[in-house]
Amino acid sequence: MSTPHIEGFGGRGGFGRRPALIVVDMTLGFTDPESPLACDLEGPVENIRKLLEAARGAEIPVVFTTIAYRESDKLTAAAFIDKVPALLTLEAGSRWGEIDPRIAPRESEPVLNKLFASAFYGTGFPSLLAAAGVDTLIVTGASTSGCVRATAVDALQYGYRPVVPREAVGDRNQEAHDANLYDIDAKYGDVVGVDEVLRYLEAVRSTSGVGT
Repeated sequence: MSTPHIEGFGGRGGFGRRPALIVVDMTLGFTDPESPLACDLEGPVENIRKLLEAARGAEIPVVFTTIAYRESDKLTAAAFIDKVPALLTLEAGSRWGEIDPRIAPRESEPVLNKLFASAFYGTGFPSLLAAAGVDTLIVTGASTSGCVRATAVDALQYGYRPVVPREAVGDRNQEAHDANLYDIDAKYGDVVGVDEVLRYLEAVRSTSGVGT
């Protein structure tokens, strides 16, 4: 059961007309239990798979992110790596930077490499969304308290409507997961069920005439 919001918080941003779906850091470095950075993401993997199918059916932009460090990136991200030394597991070219094959991107779907938390920071993501005329960003992936939250906050700050399907994000700490979903819903975006997003994507598909 969700905690009620303080008065004046938790309004609805709603869905726009032109969404995109981003899958944040669903790499083996986070989904494989053998990784030191692993989260419990079995449920989110299955729900992201459903959302990917619907997004592709509606022919909306689908974008993935990975986080991987070349030797030359370690200076740029030095403060982040000092704070979270386990990030060094994510060495460029290793299997840990590969998107989980259960939700693998299509060849036409961009995979953006980032060095920090937000998908917007230091990547071509803002330009990609602007070029596609997007107004709504569906944010999925991991972790809820880290890269998902950072991406949702930046989405709002770039003028987009962030939507976070609660069953399509995950964290290694349940309390952090719950607290950050509460904060996102109160201040930055709409946290909704996967089924609501699937209905929205079906409406987008119908409105655009895809498949008719």
